[in-house]
Amino acid sequence: MKLSLLLAAFCSVVLANPPPSLPTRQEVVRTTPEQGSLIVSHNGTLGIYKTLQAAVNALSKTTTTAQSIFIYPGTYKEQVYIPALKGPVTIQGSTADARSYKNNTAELTYNLALKDVTSNDLTATLRNWSPNTKIYNLNIVNTFGHIATNGQNLAISAQATNQGYYGCQFRGYQDTILTNKGKQIYSNSLITGAVDFIYGSAGVAWFEEVDIRTIAQGAITASGRDSTANPSYFVINNSTVDGIDSTIAKASTFLGRPWRAFARVVFQHSYIGAIVKPAGWSVWSSTETRTSNVEFGEFNNTGPGASGPRASFGKRLGKGVGFAEVIGNSGGQWWIDASYM
Repeated sequence: MKLSLLLAAFCSVVLANPPPSLPTRQEVVRTTPEQGSLIVSHNGTLGIYKTLQAAVNALSKTTTTAQSIFIYPGTYKEQVYIPALKGPVTIQGSTADARSYKNNTAELTYNLALKDVTSNDLTATLRNWSPNTKIYNLNIVNTFGHIATNGQNLAISAQATNQGYYGCQFRGYQDTILTNKGKQIYSNSLITGAVDFIYGSAGVAWFEEVDIRTIAQGAITASGRDSTANPSYFVINNSTVDGIDSTIAKASTFLGRPWRAFARVVFQHSYIGAIVKPAGWSVWSSTETRTSNVEFGEFNNTGPGASGPRASFGKRLGKGVGFAEVIGNSGGQWWIDASYM
């Protein structure tokens, strides 16, 4: 099946000032903006701004007061750049159930690959360079697909610390998520791709209750950690790994491969489907293995892909990795929505 059909098949902020965490799990509807939010409506009838970029451009770059944007249902075909702002920002997409990505109605989509620009970041549908950002219930999609000579095509480029993504969809093919620097949380979200589709050089990222779905043969993670001094760490926790549908072959993907020689990735407390190869982990290439200093770990996973004669450079851990060990103390950190953790 063509990638475009796979993507089409799956395709099936709002908070006060300062914005609070989402309320209890019984109160999940987010279909109207709260007072003070900038409002985006693709047809221009419900909001001042027809594009998300226009609303972002209207945000104050100097205030330290929290700001928010609400996005009404629609498909917004644009590339969005969020510059570094002084204060926190929340972006909320309209949804009937904010605790899940499955009812999202606001979609940001673009079609761009490295062959057309000068850096991976510039291919991203959403380029987020602002710290203290929370994004809820937004589908972020790069529809380019994959041809070997065209290079990377990112959905999200996370270029600053203290960013939280909750109930979002990240859909792409190669390098869907770039967690390049700083700390980020991806929770209750969907991530699709084929080749190195969770990757980054120095990002510290915690993935909580995410559904990772492969759309073709490849590797899920590609950590670019290049030394013991590099803080980069990817932890996939309480999540699921599988093919996007039954057409994806069993034993067709790896949990990860080392983009740099000190790659560090852990899958724990997760369901690993049969699409994962028994070896679990891969060398970088046949000519450059890059495995002598990697930290590839697994703990307490289940499913048909969680067992097998693993690669010698992967480890079965004796205990799991704690959230505080990776992200730090969550107390008082505005960008961490504890109700999703």
